[in-house]
Amino acid sequence: MSITLHTTHGNIKIEIFCESVPKTAQNFLALCASSFYDSSPFHRSFPGFMIQTGSPASGGVKVSTSIYGSLFEDEVRPSLRHNARGIVSMANKGLGTNGSQFFILFAPAPHLDGKNTVFGKILGDEAMETLKKLESVEADAKGKVKGEASIKNVTIHANPLAG
Repeated sequence: MSITLHTTHGNIKIEIFCESVPKTAQNFLALCASSFYDSSPFHRSFPGFMIQTGSPASGGVKVSTSIYGSLFEDEVRPSLRHNARGIVSMANKGLGTNGSQFFILFAPAPHLDGKNTVFGKILGDEAMETLKKLESVEADAKGKVKGEASIKNVTIHANPLAG
């Protein structure tokens, strides 16, 4: 299964690891299908590390919600690691605090293995080029994005290789 994030900087196609992390995948895909991520800003960015999104577009407070009515447990798998640019992982505030927020790595981050649920990876040259553009968006020392960077909308594909 795959999705495409249509962002202000281009498209990012993501393969979702549905079989390996079913609860995380179900939450993410349901939020995508409900347009939850539409207009969602990329609100944290650390070049050379990651960019984060997944809070609703309205309001200034960054929240993380799930389809389960509360935050949910991690699905950490030893085979799914933070070992490459383009890995997609759940953002959390500790064990069992997954909701809607997620991040995409700009570089390997092995210190996150065992702490955050990896649930996908970006696919293709276009997605990598868009990630490069997002990495260049200005952010302050605390990672708060200063420039315009957001998800416009999301397309869900049945086949990871679909256009």
